[in-house]
Amino acid sequence: MSATTSPDARVIGRSSSSPAYRFGHESSGAAGEWKVEWKLKRNCSLAPRQLLGFYSVLCGLSLAVASFFWGFGARMVMPFAWLELLGVGAALLVYARHATDSESIALREDLMTVEHVSGERVERVEFQPQWVRVGPQEVDGSLVELSGQGRRIVVGRYLRPELRRQLADELRTALSRSRPGGPGAAR
Repeated sequence: MSATTSPDARVIGRSSSSPAYRFGHESSGAAGEWKVEWKLKRNCSLAPRQLLGFYSVLCGLSLAVASFFWGFGARMVMPFAWLELLGVGAALLVYARHATDSESIALREDLMTVEHVSGERVERVEFQPQWVRVGPQEVDGSLVELSGQGRRIVVGRYLRPELRRQLADELRTALSRSRPGGPGAAR
């Protein structure tokens, strides 16, 4: 017995007139408003809440061991344990601050919104879809630049370099569908 599977389950069951997006999600709202959204996130093994739990357990164990030896007269163990925990805590704080970094792109028929969140800094740019250019077109895996109307923003930081070209192609396809007279204009 054999089964055929698709590497991207969203491709199954789509009509040939509707493009399949690997990174984006196409939808229609209740009012018939067409949109495509891309959400790109940093790949993190631990969420900030899990990281806090891990750090708490690490502190408890380290201080328990240090207290045991401090009780037997090794007085320098405790200051070094605190110094170690401060160093590890600082490193984990930097990690947790950027664990939720993301990029989101939302394309509607009349507006494209791109948002990049890095730590507490949020960069948001809005474009009219008919004026957006997607570049660069090189194959070298560089970031994807969206520009138009005197503004620019780069996306694709959280994708492997070899997948950025596919993201750029998806953006170009969706933009061509959103433009008047484009293949998807008669929705």
